[in-house]
Amino acid sequence: MDTGVGDDREDEDLRGGGGLTTGEVARRLGVAPTTIRTWDRRYGLGPDARTDGRHRRWTAADVARLERMCALTATGLPPAEAARMARSEASPAGAPGGDTAAASASRRPLTARGRTRSRAGSGLRLADARQECKGIARAALRLDAAVLDELLSAAIAEYGLVAAWTEVIMPTLQAVGRKWESSGEKYVEVEHFLSWHVSGALRCSAPPVVADRPGATTVLACVPGESHTLPLEALAAVLAERGIPVRMFGGALPVESLVAAVRRTGPAAVGLWAQSRTTASRPLAQHVAAMEWGVRGARRKPLVLTLGPGWAGQAVTGLPRPSGLAEAVAVLEPLVAR
Repeated sequence: MDTGVGDDREDEDLRGGGGLTTGEVARRLGVAPTTIRTWDRRYGLGPDARTDGRHRRWTAADVARLERMCALTATGLPPAEAARMARSEASPAGAPGGDTAAASASRRPLTARGRTRSRAGSGLRLADARQECKGIARAALRLDAAVLDELLSAAIAEYGLVAAWTEVIMPTLQAVGRKWESSGEKYVEVEHFLSWHVSGALRCSAPPVVADRPGATTVLACVPGESHTLPLEALAAVLAERGIPVRMFGGALPVESLVAAVRRTGPAAVGLWAQSRTTASRPLAQHVAAMEWGVRGARRKPLVLTLGPGWAGQAVTGLPRPSGLAEAVAVLEPLVAR
């Protein structure tokens, strides 16, 4: 999927003079639509023009003012003062209180600014990732639970679980992780906060647990010592959405418990997640793949998928190592169908 499709369409609307809707602007900025309407009503930060005199349509200059408002309030400035400064800095060059550089920036095409570092103070370098990534990152940095849930749910509803995970959620998680690693763990609370809400969004998006079908269950677990469960949660949600029974065992499942779970469920497949090479265990994967059950003459074995970057360099002969969510689903669906 082309990650720039949404941006290009919205930028065409801006260039054509149509402007963006309040919902589209909210997605770009990572705030709730009600927040933008409140800023319009209370502080006069609404668009310069409205269609039919009623509906808000936001131009590049209008959005620039709102971006500046986000940046100023993120520093702790009271909203009223931030709004006064945002209006002043966006004034045309030479106007009272105007700022030439700011006015020039507000007139710059939104396409050009959309590819640069966020002006909302996040510092997350998301390059050409979807505008939804930037909105989610800003909401996470503000620790804004309500808006974060709204943006995550909207992304999943609009793009579907696989595309939302691959092109919106994962890039945002990776950017927050990089920010944490490069800042001396300064943003660890943001990473935990975002991960928790992503987990909730994945569960809310999945249908109820699918009933077991003999020989159709998939067991998902992290290898011992591994606690990164979100990728497995995404896979579990997609499989449930497609009617495939899943048994999810989460992080750091001990070897004895994993073996017991496989024997008790008799799964068609087992997905073992390893984030780090130090946790990936080739002997464990081989042991699970060799397990058998059933009556004599009709013994069955599970297909073991080695999932995650930890298996790089630890490949197990004969066992698939899908490179991502879509590929993992492509391996499992036909197996269960048989």
